[in-house]
Amino acid sequence: MTSAELRRRLIRPGLRAVPTPRTNPFALGYLALLLGTTTYAHFGDPETVHRLQELSSTDAHNLVMHPLVALVGSGLWGAGSVWMPYFWAFLLTVAPLERRAGGLRALGVFGAGHIGATLLSQGVAVASVAGGAAAPDVLDAMDIGVSYGVLASLGGLAGLLRWPGRAVALGAGLALIGHQLLTDPDLVTSVGHPAALLLGVGMWPWLRRGRGPRGPERVRVWETVAASS
Repeated sequence: MTSAELRRRLIRPGLRAVPTPRTNPFALGYLALLLGTTTYAHFGDPETVHRLQELSSTDAHNLVMHPLVALVGSGLWGAGSVWMPYFWAFLLTVAPLERRAGGLRALGVFGAGHIGATLLSQGVAVASVAGGAAAPDVLDAMDIGVSYGVLASLGGLAGLLRWPGRAVALGAGLALIGHQLLTDPDLVTSVGHPAALLLGVGMWPWLRRGRGPRGPERVRVWETVAASS
């Protein structure tokens, strides 16, 4: 491959795929928000952070007492103490989905995954406790983070890619779910993660109807990066 072909096939498409405030206001804005809350969780008063995260948790009891605060607040925190994994997660899922489908549709997919998978997983938790298959403390287990929204975005993005990009996206989603099941088989996330990915896949028809005039070019950029990685 000549240097000119290298620039045309890899370098230029790769540079176009880098998020900017113009092409990815939702993804970058959300990352800035997560950076702020992650920094506060690391350096803030531990007791205050714990109280705020408890209030934001989408455990079953919180969803009954103050559902709106829990559903919105849980998505404002990272589940861990390190921000960089969220940067890469958004770079590879939310950002390319937003470039292809637009900010409002990306928000719709992310929100549908976050809310839908939360309600479904907590419903399963309640049913499991009622049936004696799970201990009652699962109803109070803290549940915060953006993994449901990220997995839904990955599932939605897959529907806008051609092969092999679609296979790479779906395979990555299944690998993440499998890793969680093997390393931390928590009831709520074991239901919520695959549900979120499936919710994103279920939104393919809606996302495909929203293709803009620059969509095919943007999809090819992502496919080039995915195929070369």
